[in-house]
Amino acid sequence: MLSQDVQAYLAVRRAMGFAMKWSGNLLRSFAAFSESAGQHHVRSEIAIKWAGSALSVRTRARRLGLVIRLARYLRAEDQRHEVPPPAFGREERPRRTPYIYSREDVQRLVQAASQVGRYPNPAFRGLTYSTFFGLLACTGMRLSEAINLRLQDITPDGLVIRNTKFRKNRLIPLHPTAQAALERYLPKRRLFALLHSTITSLLACGNTSYFGTTPMLHFARASRRSASRAIRAFRGLRSMR
Repeated sequence: MLSQDVQAYLAVRRAMGFAMKWSGNLLRSFAAFSESAGQHHVRSEIAIKWAGSALSVRTRARRLGLVIRLARYLRAEDQRHEVPPPAFGREERPRRTPYIYSREDVQRLVQAASQVGRYPNPAFRGLTYSTFFGLLACTGMRLSEAINLRLQDITPDGLVIRNTKFRKNRLIPLHPTAQAALERYLPKRRLFALLHSTITSLLACGNTSYFGTTPMLHFARASRRSASRAIRAFRGLRSMR
């Protein structure tokens, strides 16, 4: 049964560290669709028909890509499975060429971010964003990893990053300049945490994170305030990591 093959495939992928939540739901849907059509092996025609039911071309391509990878895995042991052609084109849009920030670019951005203020605590908001951008630039952390940092994650050996992409922990050593910047930030952050007893985050503010929906907005503001035309032209906060 194709549904059993899908479950075995998902078990292998999850054992390798992939969550496969969204993908797993779609593959189970494909297996049910195939079996309702009387097919217990991957068939190109059925796969293309199933993927083609999505509204956008990009979603169709992504759905078909899931089936293609499944079929390649299953075909290694059972040649009756067919590997569908990529009938809807590539799954992802071409990646934009990243902008490589110079030291001067980073310094200007961090300085500009320190001036990003907003009620109720403009000075603290600017300090938080300048620390946030600086950590991204010097550690290579993902945005979500920086946002999810807790005060207890700061150790003498560096930053402890918990529950990473593959549900593992890792330690990021800090350059002395980054350590010094954190030491300037932490007293004010700890004072803020004392005033709000539920706060344990290094950067976020309780349930209302400064970064919930606004990191790109404040990055754009800091970019406009910087003197670099190249930074203003490139709209990618993720390129700082």
